[in-house]
Amino acid sequence: MSKILIAALYKFAPLDDHEVQRDPLKRFCEDRDVRGSILLASEGINGTICGPEAGVREVLAHLRSDPRLAELEHKEAWSDRHVFKRMKVRLKQEIVRLAVDGIDPNEIVGTYVKPENWNELISDPDVVVIDTRNDYEFAFGTFENALNPETQSFREFPDWVREAVALESKPKVAMFCTGGIRCEKATSLLKREGFDEVFHLEGGILNYLETVPEEQSMWKGECFVFDDRVSVDHQLQPKWGEWIPEEARHIINEDTDYDK
Repeated sequence: MSKILIAALYKFAPLDDHEVQRDPLKRFCEDRDVRGSILLASEGINGTICGPEAGVREVLAHLRSDPRLAELEHKEAWSDRHVFKRMKVRLKQEIVRLAVDGIDPNEIVGTYVKPENWNELISDPDVVVIDTRNDYEFAFGTFENALNPETQSFREFPDWVREAVALESKPKVAMFCTGGIRCEKATSLLKREGFDEVFHLEGGILNYLETVPEEQSMWKGECFVFDDRVSVDHQLQPKWGEWIPEEARHIINEDTDYDK
């Protein structure tokens, strides 16, 4: 088994003391040779970490020891080396930046769809399937028949929703993203915009790739990730930039915040 454990994590929860948590959390990770990028905001936590299995699991247990983060979501993958060079813990206004006031997934959110039920949903001709990720992520791979909003950042998504011809009749909508966090806010946005039937892939693409056998999969291509792996295949194995679409070349190696 590969020696480096990678954990993608997030949780929407009220963290009014997030500012004072930054330095102690960074030290806790560094003391265990855990690297990565974690965003803290008053609305919760989001990020990806990597390191020796024991260290990563200690960090996850440490985070969950806070009752507000007891139900912290995380997904795992393995690598033969670190996928980050250092540990960063940053303070942000939002753990995934939508820049729309009043959007709170803890108050209103779409219907979660298990990976094993996702194929049936997106095969329905009456369902509009939307990839909520950025344009450069879409270029690596996506689900069959998914719409590409052609955004460069998640902050552009609300404007696309309000202008998209495909959404004028407020149809049944199914949305997905890498790990699930963007869809938490995207579905909350659509519900507030008056859409009644809004669904999202529980755990995102990573959960789907882990759960659904490749021979049954409706995923095409690779999944972009915001670390040195660049992308992963259907077995969640790193590709290390073996192939980079032209649309994505500008983002590779940039110091980019997590936008899962």
